[in-house]
Amino acid sequence: MKKRTPFFVLAISTITLVFQSCIINNPKPEDCAIEIEKIISIKEGTSFDIVFSDTHGDHYYINRGLERGLNLDSLNAKVLNKTVTLHLPKLFYGTSEHIAQLAVDDEIIFTEF
Repeated sequence: MKKRTPFFVLAISTITLVFQSCIINNPKPEDCAIEIEKIISIKEGTSFDIVFSDTHGDHYYINRGLERGLNLDSLNAKVLNKTVTLHLPKLFYGTSEHIAQLAVDDEIIFTEF
């Protein structure tokens, strides 16, 4: 029975680490990947999220963007069919689709920093 205890502790620790790395909490610029994308679609997602689609069929979102005071009409005017700079938090398994910062040229449209 005692031989199983270290394995069990290691397994639980690994699972906890994996789940903790999936939580995006107060992202920092140095913890983000920067991507340049052309946005071709903006729509409301679930839970007041705002979803952006790029020319490659990838989707990115601002978590609860509508609750944060962002407006779809304003975003369409500023972002639609334009090349944007996205800061996307890095996770244990890769890059998130969660937008920590969105900018067009030198204008920051949204930031969590």
